[in-house]
Amino acid sequence: MTTVIQYPPELLLLICAHIYSAGLPAPSSSLDPQVTEEYGVPTALPSSLPPGNWSEPAVRKTLSTLCLVNHSWYEAAKPWLWQKVEVRLPRSWLSFVDEITGGDDEEANDEQHALVLERSIQAASNAALARSTSMGPAQDKLIAHQLQECILAELGGPDSSIPLELLTPPASRDPSPRRLRPKSKSPARWKMMRSISDAVQNAMGISEPGVYVPTPQDPRPGRFVRHLDFNHFRTIGMRRSVDESVNSRFVTGDRIVAILKEMPNLITFGATEYMDGALTLPVLRELFLRGAPSRGRGRPSRGRELTNPDHNDAEEQDRERRRDCKDLEAVDLTGCVSMVFVRSLSEFVNAHLLQPPDGDSSGSEDEAPRGGRRARFSRIIQEPLVLPGLQRLGLRGVMSIQPHILTPFVLSFPSLTHLDLSGTRVTPELLYGLSASRTVRLQSLALARCVLLTSESLKDFLVNSPAAAQIQELALYGDMTFPSPLSVQDLHEIVALAPCFTSGELLYLDLSSTPITRELLEDVFKPVPKLRSLGLSYIPDLQLDAVADFIKMKAPNVEVLTLVGTSPELEQRCSTRQASVALHTKIIQRLCTAPFSSTDKCPPPTRVRVVELSVPILGSLGAGAGAWRIVRSKGGRGWYVDTASGWVGGVLVRDLGETHPLRIETQRLADANGNVSSGVGWHARKMEVLHGHGMLGREDGLYGAVSFAYQG
Repeated sequence: MTTVIQYPPELLLLICAHIYSAGLPAPSSSLDPQVTEEYGVPTALPSSLPPGNWSEPAVRKTLSTLCLVNHSWYEAAKPWLWQKVEVRLPRSWLSFVDEITGGDDEEANDEQHALVLERSIQAASNAALARSTSMGPAQDKLIAHQLQECILAELGGPDSSIPLELLTPPASRDPSPRRLRPKSKSPARWKMMRSISDAVQNAMGISEPGVYVPTPQDPRPGRFVRHLDFNHFRTIGMRRSVDESVNSRFVTGDRIVAILKEMPNLITFGATEYMDGALTLPVLRELFLRGAPSRGRGRPSRGRELTNPDHNDAEEQDRERRRDCKDLEAVDLTGCVSMVFVRSLSEFVNAHLLQPPDGDSSGSEDEAPRGGRRARFSRIIQEPLVLPGLQRLGLRGVMSIQPHILTPFVLSFPSLTHLDLSGTRVTPELLYGLSASRTVRLQSLALARCVLLTSESLKDFLVNSPAAAQIQELALYGDMTFPSPLSVQDLHEIVALAPCFTSGELLYLDLSSTPITRELLEDVFKPVPKLRSLGLSYIPDLQLDAVADFIKMKAPNVEVLTLVGTSPELEQRCSTRQASVALHTKIIQRLCTAPFSSTDKCPPPTRVRVVELSVPILGSLGAGAGAWRIVRSKGGRGWYVDTASGWVGGVLVRDLGETHPLRIETQRLADANGNVSSGVGWHARKMEVLHGHGMLGREDGLYGAVSFAYQG
């Protein structure tokens, strides 16, 4: 006979929490693509092998296996299985919507509510009986019956939101009339769950004061979801007609609104261009008006709130429901450019974030007698909303949003730490608004290919703004099509005076297409000992010697260097053979090769191990030299990589043996010749927003393609 050992639920939940956390990326990245094969226990260090964390499929498989052990393990692992939801396939999305919302079966939904009510009453009865001394089965049954009657009386009061048919025992209900009714008139589920909880607590407070009764648990898993993104969602290859793609969409605004209403603990949301047509105005309201904006914090006094609230008003009910939700902490809207999204965002900004003109802030005098107090209060000027919860915002490539909409939208978030505005119509006015903020303290900022910014505005923001004083990751990337607007004089002042440059705390820096000179690198730049990834592309007049001297003397910990279109020695002015020789003699040999010593083996002077180059230069390198191989992305980017170097167990190791697993994995990427996943690459162009890892974070899916595959 097998005996099942019972463990405390708290212990099982803690074990599952550790399993889930093992799949989270390490606080410090190794900068390398994640190795999916199993090579030991995760180290939680900047390590490529053993990996710093488990792969997500391994974590999900482990948790799903634990769910099959017994009911206790199922209850412990279920919250962590639903913690992070990544929508990938259309059919799985529809199944997810049905699981979260319960579908359209109103009778089944009401039965579920009745089951929650019955379990809550039973839990309250058990808690009361456990506190008191047993007086026999008959007396205990009588006490439990009296407590149930008390709870039902609380629920059946005149102000109750519970339908009477749910308060009757299941066996006494007549099922036929329920099937014939056109539509269930039950209240919103959130309101019903709150009513049940309040009634149980009130009844227990009267009959058994001081007794703890667990809050009734919602049987649906929506409360567990904290992360939702569509990064991997595709409909390509499904052989759908044009009419089906337009009129029979899988991801619609109504479906997103329905699941968002069931996710009170959602804190991160990611969208892509494949579903941006579903980002309607109701969706944006559900996302950005959750939590504090509906509780009053950061929310001005509006006219209708000065009167007694109308609980039958749909808008007031939505606001009351959103008060119990957590504020969003991160939103990624990379590539969302559809007309539906642009129009919805414009309506949201105009309705909630912009102060209406004087002419629109009051109604006509004739409306006062008809509308009473509500009409009089509606004439009060509405101040713009403040959304204090959001900390990380990604808007890369959202080029369709006009500046008069983009500026108030970004400025409505006073707690930003990560901001990606690359490829948008950001203007100097937005930077001036961020400078005037007393609360914004940016740690990661991306302003790549922003054609409307001026050199003066960038200089004023980086040099004088408190919001930019703590930046550790800065991307000012530009290319030959959209070069950086910085002038030589302004760049000189930024490097010499900006706190983020003089503090030595920079980890990621991209100054591609800026007018950098040898004198600027040698005389003006302060040492940046923590810098790990440096972008110096599209600077055709910058000598390789100047780059090598700067890294060797002031940034020895740089591991990734980009030199696409930089230096006359690597341009088409010389032959590809001469470019290959210049690269090896002036960069590889000087920075990546250990100096000769007859006694002890000395390490190389720097940590450079990855160099991004243009396609013609990569073609001239052939199969590489020694351990250096060419790794190509899924798109147009490519890198010259030292396969014998990498992070192993938290330590950067050089000269790995030919049979070392990390070297074999990197050579496998080189042999793939671009037939790799979208997450393979170095020196990201897109900020990782949802988890807060910034420009050093790793992503796959569509976000990974934007980070590592696209050249722009």
